Amino acid sequence: MFARHPLGLLLLLGLLCLLSLGVSLSSGSMALSTGQVWDALWSPGTDIGSQLVRELRLPRSLAALTTGALLAVAGCLMQVLVRNPLADPYILGISGGASVAALLAMLAGVSGNLLTGSAFVGALVAMLLVFVLSRGHGQWNSNRLLLTGVVLAAGWGAAIGFILSLTPDSSLQRMMFWLMGDLGFARASGLPSLVLIVGLLASLLLARQLNVLTRGELVAGSLGIRTDLLHLAIYLIASLLTATAVTQAGSIGFVGLVVPHLIRLLGYHDHRILLPAAALLGASLLLLADTAARTLLAPQQLPVGILTAFIGVPLFLYLLYRGARQ
Repeated sequence: MFARHPLGLLLLLGLLCLLSLGVSLSSGSMALSTGQVWDALWSPGTDIGSQLVRELRLPRSLAALTTGALLAVAGCLMQVLVRNPLADPYILGISGGASVAALLAMLAGVSGNLLTGSAFVGALVAMLLVFVLSRGHGQWNSNRLLLTGVVLAAGWGAAIGFILSLTPDSSLQRMMFWLMGDLGFARASGLPSLVLIVGLLASLLLARQLNVLTRGELVAGSLGIRTDLLHLAIYLIASLLTATAVTQAGSIGFVGLVVPHLIRLLGYHDHRILLPAAALLGASLLLLADTAARTLLAPQQLPVGILTAFIGVPLFLYLLYRGARQ
């Protein structure tokens, strides 16, 4: 009953984030107790436990939290933008542009910040292409935007396949991990967190208009909403959120698709609640998936995208089944 109240839902999801963070920091090839994690965070020493938490697990966990929230918020916005409940942050091919740029950088032997920068530039190029081609000389609408994004995504996919076919075996595993989503090299930084905060706040400012837009463009226009400007704002915010997430962790599927539906399943369709709730749940989901990815077969690590698919597929099939029954 507590979760039926919007504030109660947000508090519960915030608590879930904290619990997920605690599980992530204490789990791994070397298990740590709650006391050891607490001491490592607030009274760091030179022991191996403190170094493990502060230098490895904490940065990765914060990156997972940020990436999950970015994808969830972007998924909410994309589903409104194209008016399609099956939309996810990658539907317009932004991740494809980032992937092509990142793979080319890997072929050139680039790593670290240069690799991250290459992926971000690729995402921005894909974002610009979709925007220009979908608008053309006519009116920009959701159907044309969706069609353009799907076609460009297919083109990026072909380019990725071509690059992989020419890649030597020594670099292939690294590329495949990046394509499947991997937080192994992700590190928390101020820029993704800043993009998340700004993007979420900007989305909340548009929340009332998003609620109206879900009822159709004609309804929104009759109420005095400039739908063309609103579409542009949604597209820019969602694209920047997606580009930042892909740059940090590669292509991680199902988080942006499933999380908004889970919040709606609880009865929350108002974007003033849906957006922050999705951010918290997406952060927790990706953090728990990443914890499982690095602990299930420890010391070997799995791409986190595999775990999110294992979680997301049955969840989404259940949502489809439940929707059909209703």
